[in-house]
Amino acid sequence: MTDSPHTLDLQLRGDHITLDALLKATGLAASGGEAKALITSGQVLVDGVAEVRRGRKLRAGQVVALGPHRVQLLNA
Repeated sequence: MTDSPHTLDLQLRGDHITLDALLKATGLAASGGEAKALITSGQVLVDGVAEVRRGRKLRAGQVVALGPHRVQLLNA
């Protein structure tokens, strides 16, 4: 993960993805353990609000942020 701003569009395969799975799928977390640590420490924002539930279901239209990185969820 770099420190330069980065926005990624992620197309969902189904109707949702969990927050920890999104972090792993986009490479923002190298492992499930790292994803859990990032989430529980309050570093991950969903639609601008800190989210501490790693199983949070995310749907199209939502934006996840970690530092300068943004992930926009899109319909498949």
